[in-house]
Amino acid sequence: MKMEIERVNIPLHTPFVITGYTFTELQAVWVTLSDGRVFGRGEGVGIYYLSESQDSMVAELEAIKPQVEQGASRQEINELMPRGGARNALDCAFWDLECKQSGQSIWDLIGITPNPVFTVATIGIGTLEQMANRALELKDFHNIKIKVSDESPVEAVAAVREARPDAALVVDANQGWTLSELEDFAPKMESLGVMMIEQPLARGLDNQLANFQSPVPLGADESVLDLAEYHLNSSNYQVVNIKLDKCGGLTEALQIVAAAQQDGKTIMVGNMTGTSLSMTPAFVIGQTCGFVDIDGPLLLGKDIDNGLEYLEGGQVMPPSSLLWG
Repeated sequence: MKMEIERVNIPLHTPFVITGYTFTELQAVWVTLSDGRVFGRGEGVGIYYLSESQDSMVAELEAIKPQVEQGASRQEINELMPRGGARNALDCAFWDLECKQSGQSIWDLIGITPNPVFTVATIGIGTLEQMANRALELKDFHNIKIKVSDESPVEAVAAVREARPDAALVVDANQGWTLSELEDFAPKMESLGVMMIEQPLARGLDNQLANFQSPVPLGADESVLDLAEYHLNSSNYQVVNIKLDKCGGLTEALQIVAAAQQDGKTIMVGNMTGTSLSMTPAFVIGQTCGFVDIDGPLLLGKDIDNGLEYLEGGQVMPPSSLLWG
């Protein structure tokens, strides 16, 4: 087995602002595994709020490379490596390689018949005018996700709602609110037709939600990084957002799906930006989801060859095996 590690940098077409962070460039890492006959690829972007970077992901992958080239399996690297973007890239490369080695698609391997999904398009934080204008620019997308902070979030959502009375809206506070703010904002979000509020409180404050009856379903993102945290924190939420860069790949993501389905949770799949090489394994998880957020390539100045096909309404078609899986 040969393992190659590559840095991939692609500017976003415009800066993307969320609570406490601005994305200007995709800084991803690609892993390619080759057995001398076929190869598999995976992409990791990493988790900015856990201080993951391109450098840290490359270092993790260089450290595991000898074991991989000596024959460590996908299951073994999931025990040897911590969760995060580096393991995601390697885990997804293993899945792609397994598909090609077996002559089967990812759908054959996991026993799912793929269907198109409908992704949200995301509006970053800006002025009310900017956010309303962006909503109009996204007129072809039925599902819109609105990034908000603790500064005028209701007004921001109202501006988007006025521009797009037809849209299905979800709101993402990215840990930006206090419980008292959530108690104030949630009924107003309900009146604006918001379908879900994602990660209102800071990671670690989840127990504050134990006695709060939200009029809008609450989603866990930063509070559920992996399967262990799902079991620890998910009781405080109705929706769980699975990101492969958080949990460390498709292998653990499928385990979280199984747990969430058993518990009757609504599942969401999300992204940390990325090319279609990141979004395609997420598309697999999207088959189980009530909310789908795989719009990462739409934020980039360019996507990669054989990328996902985004159609009117935010419909995303099943990927080509030329890309992955």
